[in-house]
Amino acid sequence: MQKINIVCVGKIKEKFYCDAVSEYLKRLSRFAKVEVREIAECRTLDEEAELILKTAKGRIVALCIEGRKNSSEELAVYIKELTDSGVECTFIIGSSCGLSDKVKDKAHLKLSFSDMTFPHQLMRVILLEQIYRAFMINGGGEYHK
Repeated sequence: MQKINIVCVGKIKEKFYCDAVSEYLKRLSRFAKVEVREIAECRTLDEEAELILKTAKGRIVALCIEGRKNSSEELAVYIKELTDSGVECTFIIGSSCGLSDKVKDKAHLKLSFSDMTFPHQLMRVILLEQIYRAFMINGGGEYHK
């Protein structure tokens, strides 16, 4: 079973975001072992980078605004390649200050969901939904239209 890690800086405070994260983790459990790890916000991005990189495993995907904008289908292809090769993957969502260049430099893929800025708690939900969508696309499911 595919192993996917999501490393996030900060905690989710709003119940509705927590509920959405729980729902997508439940849906994803059929396809992959997904683990969300929260890293405490630090005084500097470099301090956060040390904690993030200690936690990251396998292929590193850094979510950052300057990253590549993939379609859902392109993300599905990327996840299928990882799954087929048995490679673990870590998606990283930084703090409201972004990600250190140290993390971005270690990333195998820099991924952007938009030129817009989203709340980091919401980004966690969006990422999980897109990972779920990717598995549904790869499985030929009805979810993606």
